Amino acid sequence: QVQLVESGGGLVQPGGSLRLSCLASRSISTYVMGWDRQAPGKQRELVATVAHDGSTTYADSVKGRFSITRDNAKNTVYLQMNSLKPEDTAVYYCICTYGLASSWGQGTQVPVSS
Repeated sequence: QVQLVESGGGLVQPGGSLRLSCLASRSISTYVMGWDRQAPGKQRELVATVAHDGSTTYADSVKGRFSITRDNAKNTVYLQMNSLKPEDTAVYYCICTYGLASSWGQGTQVPVSS
């Protein structure tokens, strides 16, 4: 099983930016990595994914504002979040998918508020 540790969350004002990081316990070079989020009172939402070849997918709600990247040499995945909105407030979780299994991190909180 892959252990994941997120970092980089914190309070940010509307319109601001934040970069989340996810450090994996072992090589992620062949795995699909991603981020999802859980907002209070809302369903969990898959935000972005990045495949081993670098191809990416994004939820419509974050397209053009968020960017997911990976650094396989550092076993790390990043989520760059720009033009943040109050509705982006959530706990953000890193996901690693390998074969039929997936692992999640413990989550990092991102409150967007003035």
